[in-house]
Amino acid sequence: MIACLSPNGQNTTRGNDAVTKLLVATVEGISVLERERPGAAWQNRGHKLEGKHCSSIMIEPKRGGIFAGFHENGGLYYSGDNGETWERRMNGLTIDHVFSVAYAHHGDRVVLYAGTEPASIFRSDDYGLTWVEQTGVKEAPDCDKWVFPGKPHIPHVKSITVSLADPNMVWALVEQGALMRTTDGGATWIEQKDYSKPEDHNYRDVHQLTMHPVNTNEVWLTTGMGTYHSLDSGEKWEQITDTSFRVGYPDHTFVSPLDPEMMFVSGAMMYPGHWKKVNRADPTVMKSRDRGHTWVDSSAGLAEDRRANIEAMSLAIYPGGFSLFVGNTDGEVYETDDAAEHWTQIASSLGPVSKIYHYKNLLPVPA
Repeated sequence: MIACLSPNGQNTTRGNDAVTKLLVATVEGISVLERERPGAAWQNRGHKLEGKHCSSIMIEPKRGGIFAGFHENGGLYYSGDNGETWERRMNGLTIDHVFSVAYAHHGDRVVLYAGTEPASIFRSDDYGLTWVEQTGVKEAPDCDKWVFPGKPHIPHVKSITVSLADPNMVWALVEQGALMRTTDGGATWIEQKDYSKPEDHNYRDVHQLTMHPVNTNEVWLTTGMGTYHSLDSGEKWEQITDTSFRVGYPDHTFVSPLDPEMMFVSGAMMYPGHWKKVNRADPTVMKSRDRGHTWVDSSAGLAEDRRANIEAMSLAIYPGGFSLFVGNTDGEVYETDDAAEHWTQIASSLGPVSKIYHYKNLLPVPA
């Protein structure tokens, strides 16, 4: 089974056995980790598209294609042979900083989406051969308020979530300024903003939206202000954690495929600007057994020095079990196959796993 690990993208894969090949998005390209069989030691097979900062990797399961988005001037690449060779697919993609990629299945037909910086959404109906911009995102009423805190202060579509129940329902999460939703496959978009309050010190700083696999009206939203929960597909939100939570700056969230009450969330103690001041992100993984009402630390086996941030988390599902992977800004990758009771380091020195410049805020101090 092949899986992916990247800061953005649809980081969930399914297969017939445990993962034996993992594609990791780094600032130095796509790192390839392999092992001969489940349980064997992992080997670093080097980088593909070396020197290109990868933001997002997505494995489309119907046809087996892999799509990867790259930092400015990088664009979008496609692999049809499990990541061995890659070709650039930019016809109609007029923005070459591709932040996030996603797929939607309409029966046997596959629709692809790409989110960019500056913030916009592009759609492909021919497996990435051509792309058409869906302008409704960048034309949102409050788009003049969108700004990213770090230079050059350009907002981006950090992540894209496709409904498990309706392939025409898609969320585009603009960092920073909007949670956008379409119910017609991208033709029109509306902003959902019940979570946002005037007193928030981060303006609509949305990160990831996660849908419950059984009750698909139930979703969770991670933001710079904490985590929110909705029972009506994002119309109304309840804040369930805030910035005082152990993961005050949450990012990735997953629901266990074996237990619909169990959830995992990863992220840093505080916001990225603070990391630079103290040269430490202090990240962790938290686990809930009651759908996010209470949480416990679930990071045994992760790096003891919590300077480097966890920037990527992915879920690989196979018959009777699942694995979680995390990657950090020091280029370390960890795996767990026991619901995050214990993590094992499977790679190091891959090159930072990082959204934009986050790794620069956390560079090791020279000895």
